[in-house]
This record gives sequence, structure tokens and C-alpha cells, in this order.
Amino acid sequence: MIKNGQSMPKEFCETADICISSCGEQAEIAQMGLADKESIRSAEAKGACSAGALNSLNTYHQRPRQECDAYFMAQAINQARSAELLDEVPIGAVVVFEGRIIAQAGNRRETDADPAGHAEFLALKRAAEVLGAWRLSGCTVYVTLEPCIMCAGLMHQARIDRCVFGAFDPKAGALGSLYQVHADTRLNHQFEVTAGVCETECAQLLKSFFAKKRRLKKAQKATEKGQ
Repeated sequence: MIKNGQSMPKEFCETADICISSCGEQAEIAQMGLADKESIRSAEAKGACSAGALNSLNTYHQRPRQECDAYFMAQAINQARSAELLDEVPIGAVVVFEGRIIAQAGNRRETDADPAGHAEFLALKRAAEVLGAWRLSGCTVYVTLEPCIMCAGLMHQARIDRCVFGAFDPKAGALGSLYQVHADTRLNHQFEVTAGVCETECAQLLKSFFAKKRRLKKAQKATEKGQ
């Protein structure tokens, strides 16, 4: 986790073919904690942020989008790795509002026995709690795997501005692979989608996880057969 005042590492995605060190000042504000709506919207008036942090927030909006997308996706990848430690499918998500991560989550479907325990679903619910509103206008969701129809539907309902995802999901993806929920003009809200950010690393997390599961299952069968 990047703390206030720390410099950002030169690269956040091992496979990203870009250098994002020029996002330097943004590191000061990207993970200042899960700030509430009032502190986010009124930081300057209330003196809640240092002058340097406020300058960084202004700088954030001037940064090339690709550079900052790589940074926030790296934070989603961290959430995916944390989920894997719980033996969950390694998918992670963060919600960003005005240059800050206001909510983050990894998959918890198995841990909580919850069919809605997808990373982006949980992160969106937490973001609504932080902002004190169901309408998440101005928010961008970063998630390591293309959202399913349930999560894409929630993004529509929450009125997010944008979703950025890493790996494509040809079997269940609802933001381009199977469906285009974000672009369906029959619905009363459309949102922007950016696909394939840190795609290789996001996909490799999933491939490694399921390969390990298959090896364990094969070993278990061999053990049972030998008994």
C-alpha cells in the first residue's frame, strides 16, 4: 500500500509496457485512506489535506490517463492477491473518486458463502457507504477481470462514470465479451469502459490459481486411488 508522502514505484505492473513514474505526486493522495464524502469534496475549505496533497489532486487530473490507470489497476491486483490467500478466485477491485481510492475489495464468495461476493460488487457497496449515496457519479471502478452481468448491472445502477478492467472473460464478461451492458442505449445510463490494462498480469493470476487447483485435485485423486 502506498502511504501519504511516499514516492510511487517506477512500475506497478510487471507486464505493463509503459513507465508510470511521472505520476509521482499522485502517490501522496491516491491512498490517503478511505475518506468520506465531506472530506473529499471539501478538503481545501476544511483544511483536511495539506497544500501538497491538494496540489497533487489537481495534478492527478492532468496526468495521462494510461499512466494512472496502471497505478490503480496495480492496487486492484493487490486486492486479488489478498483474495487468493483466502483460497478465493484472485479477483480484486478498487473504486476511485477524485483521485483517491475510496473503496477496495477482493473476492469473498467462498469465504462469506455469498453469491454476490464478487470483488467489484463489494467495492461498489463500500463506496456507496463512504460517499453516503447510491449514485456513484464521478467514480471509476478498476477490476482485474471483466465484470459479469451481475456486476456490470450494478455499475449501471450506481451510475458510475467508467470501468477499467484487466483480463477479458470470454465465458461471462458483460462489458464486451458476451454483452455490452455499458453501451446499451436501451438502458437509462451508459458508462465508459477501458479494457486490457495490465491484462497479462491479471490473466496470469487466474491461470496460476486454477492450474494449482487442478494439480491439487489430481494429487488428491492419485492419493485416493492408492489407498
